[in-house]
Amino acid sequence: MRSFRTVRTLLTIGCLLAVAAPPLVHAQSTAAPARYAADIQRFLDNDKTNPPPKDGIEFIGSSIFRNWTTVAEDMAPLPAFNRAFGGSRTTDVNAYIEKIVLPYKPSIIVYYCGSNDVLDGASGQEIFANFREFEMRVHRALPNTRIYYFAINRAPDKRNRWDVVDQANSLAKQYAYRTANLDYIESNTVLFDAKDEPLTALYKPDGLHFNPPAYVEFTKLIKPVLQRAMMDKKEPATNN
Repeated sequence: MRSFRTVRTLLTIGCLLAVAAPPLVHAQSTAAPARYAADIQRFLDNDKTNPPPKDGIEFIGSSIFRNWTTVAEDMAPLPAFNRAFGGSRTTDVNAYIEKIVLPYKPSIIVYYCGSNDVLDGASGQEIFANFREFEMRVHRALPNTRIYYFAINRAPDKRNRWDVVDQANSLAKQYAYRTANLDYIESNTVLFDAKDEPLTALYKPDGLHFNPPAYVEFTKLIKPVLQRAMMDKKEPATNN
């Protein structure tokens, strides 16, 4: 018969393992989804004639970024380029890391994905776990690439699942605090009024996607952060 001390030790170890265990990922195939094959091929074809800038800033994710068609102009003279594809979920972005992320060796990645996961019924933990997989895979191959997680927006169309949005964002924010070359940018500060209601004029009629003025606000949020990051990367290391 086991002693009380042995049982207590086993229970303690079990609790620690439960806390340390990663959240379950959303039950979706990790294989590259065929419905995005044409989008990805267009990126690859374009790369042959108009390759992304060396050590550039890659915007990656779902339609919130894909619809930001002026991102290169808005971020100029920073070397930004866009590889977001519409309808994508976090698992879809992960499926194409080897094709449209790692080969570019970007200096900085700005990541927005998760809105479609929310609408598809994923939990905040599942969304975060998939983002963490993205971060870990990128940093295994490109340890010096800085990643910015741009918070999932609390769109009117997702109002009944804002708790999921908040959980995913909170987990990503906490993770960024303790992870090298990972930072968090809050998107929702410019999307709400003084009464904490969504600024509906920024949204299209679907209550999910954005009108051009929203991207003006996003530029104000993101560009100064990227400018500072690029300056930091250019500064020579000092020996103390």
